[in-house]
Amino acid sequence: MIIISGRLYVDAGARDAYLARCRQAVEMARTAPGCLDYALSADMLEPDRINVYERWESGEDVERFRGAGPEPEQAAQIRGAEVMRYVISAVEAP
Repeated sequence: MIIISGRLYVDAGARDAYLARCRQAVEMARTAPGCLDYALSADMLEPDRINVYERWESGEDVERFRGAGPEPEQAAQIRGAEVMRYVISAVEAP
């Protein structure tokens, strides 16, 4: 299992519009083979922060969905990012 988690930073005044443009990508991801969960959300405390959470069955599923990555216009809006990929070997209930 793969978890991709972290945060993106965009201009605070542009965050809602950025997230609205991501809606189609979220919908596509959630129906993609191997996607277990996919969410982008506005942070409650930081007005320029977007929280990222993805959970996939395998790395191959992630790569098949990602393709070339975000469109150049969307990527240009990202002012900073701290997103990591975690390879999970076991999952247990808390």
